Amino acid sequence: MLLLVEALAEPRPMGAVSRGGLHANFCKFALMAMLGASLCAPSLFAADGALPVPQNLKAEQIPPIPVSLMETLSRYAEVRSANLLDWHPTRREILIATRFAQATQVHRVAMPGGARTQLTFYREPVSEARYHPAGDAFVFSKDVGGGEFFQLYYQDLKSGETTLLTDGKSRNLGILWSNDGRRFAFTSTRRNGRDADVYVLDPVDAKTARQVMQVEGGGWQPLDWSPDDRSLLVMEYRSINDSSLYLVDATTGARQLLTPKPREGQEAYGPAEFSADGKGVYLTTDRDSEFQRLAYLDLASRQTTFLDPGLKWDVEDFTLSRDGRRLAYVVNEEGAARLGLLDTTTRKSISTPRLPSGQILGLRWHNNGRELALTLASARSSADVYSIDVEKGTVERWTASETGGLNPETFSEPELVRWKSFDGLPISGFLYRPPKKFGGRRPVIVNIHGGPESQSRPGFIGRNNYYLNDLGVAVIYPNVRGSAGYGKTFVTLDNGMQREDSVRDIGALLDWIAKQSDLDAKRVMVTGGSYGGYMTLASMVHYNDRLCCAVDIVGVSNFVTFLERTESYRRDLRRVEYGDERDPKMREFLLKTAPAAGADRINKPMFIVQGRNDPRVPWTESEQMVAAIRKNGRPVWYLLASDEGHGFAKRSNQDFQFAATALFVQEFLLGR
Repeated sequence: MLLLVEALAEPRPMGAVSRGGLHANFCKFALMAMLGASLCAPSLFAADGALPVPQNLKAEQIPPIPVSLMETLSRYAEVRSANLLDWHPTRREILIATRFAQATQVHRVAMPGGARTQLTFYREPVSEARYHPAGDAFVFSKDVGGGEFFQLYYQDLKSGETTLLTDGKSRNLGILWSNDGRRFAFTSTRRNGRDADVYVLDPVDAKTARQVMQVEGGGWQPLDWSPDDRSLLVMEYRSINDSSLYLVDATTGARQLLTPKPREGQEAYGPAEFSADGKGVYLTTDRDSEFQRLAYLDLASRQTTFLDPGLKWDVEDFTLSRDGRRLAYVVNEEGAARLGLLDTTTRKSISTPRLPSGQILGLRWHNNGRELALTLASARSSADVYSIDVEKGTVERWTASETGGLNPETFSEPELVRWKSFDGLPISGFLYRPPKKFGGRRPVIVNIHGGPESQSRPGFIGRNNYYLNDLGVAVIYPNVRGSAGYGKTFVTLDNGMQREDSVRDIGALLDWIAKQSDLDAKRVMVTGGSYGGYMTLASMVHYNDRLCCAVDIVGVSNFVTFLERTESYRRDLRRVEYGDERDPKMREFLLKTAPAAGADRINKPMFIVQGRNDPRVPWTESEQMVAAIRKNGRPVWYLLASDEGHGFAKRSNQDFQFAATALFVQEFLLGR
């Protein structure tokens, strides 16, 4: 949820944070500055008191950024976080992902509150890491320049040597170790660059990589090994409302469909794991329900038993202890995460310690079967790692991430707000109000999440606290129709030719803002990344007269050109949501409603941010939107990073983007 800072990802197949996935998320200025030449050359920003532009960034029509502004922002830029990666198999220590330099790296923490010892050292961020079951090595994932063509590496903790395991070209996802530790399963597009085939590999010798399943489509993912390591549990994800589970022979690749025959948009599955005895599978599914429910599938009878049938919200993640005795799960209750524990023998709930309201991610049981580790983020605490001893009922904090010297107790707590849209549909979101020291009606930033099958959640908003605490700007995170977390019907209400109904939800939000005594409807900025970037552009086309300005990050400006140019491994997955541009009627609709086609209606200040290596929303989407706005004689700030993809991940790039955005907010939202 970090505005304009974090990489803004659309949901992956079987994400943990929402049903679609596993998750981020400015009126006057001198005319000559807005229409001026590109300021990408460092020498142009090297004047006294101006922030230099890094060589890897192209900054067009962005005026010099005062160094004094960056100094003010530095406290917010120094906020850190820590995310759980794995438990050590035998010792009581963990791997985490955190950042001290340019990019997130793997660190080891040997005890609760212990020092963070860095284990990987790269300019590019490391996105995943899993210990070898013996604990003497780990496999990690890393791409180059945000291109998302992830490669897998083996790091030996004794020798310190690192070995590339994949081909260096394809997209490789997942690190799923077998129980005996002799191999791990993953998916790779190495065969044709498009289809996510399933492979197994012995990390001692990269040449042992063997294709287990040849598939069609980019939505395949191995989820678990059977206790005897003879079978794999594999998901085929076709859309957020349509997926299947297969039992796959790990040697021959022979597959058995475990779930009902696919019916488009009728039934979906989330995480799934074998029971400890291998006789069944624990899973989540929305079968006969609006929501993902926790269930047990008996492999012999194929009978499904729901373990908590009364739940009215999604079970978005779960994990089973190694001995199979305990199951931990997370329920998404209108955005807030609630942890649950289940005794699998009695199928009765186990009491859990009270945790702060926010987001819970990355559940992992220690092999002792007693301790559960997780990542927790709340409005007043950045993401940090905790563990729970379920037998003692105690909670221990493993990391305490810095907040740049800021007092987190001063950060705003989110308020759940609701409004009705044009057709009477209830829409909700989270409102962060500025401190009471700011009087009168306050300007507003509307921050729209990506996905679209994702969800804005109450949690830590990091750098965005600057807008609240220092500028007195209120921030609203809406969950328009099409958002996950509100049932499988709600998530489809923006599909295909219903696309602009979600934009109308923003229009209804503007009506709601106008009725609030403490919010200023005349000073509203809209922003968002990825699909939220599309929503930002579309909102400016439809509500230009009601909005002050906008910031679009890696947004879609034309769904036809987007679908034609997005990476082939994800193209069909996106057509389910947006429509098939090869169909003449759909193509006509998509072209007619494209924000780029309505750019002549935008006459308010725009700031567009893009990564040159973006595999999801190609950089050409931003280029053509910038060109369309400028064709009409309107100014637009444009920031392009040559070493980034779907959002900025490197610290120096994030800092410059943050500073430019803060300047944009001051100039155009606050009128300074």
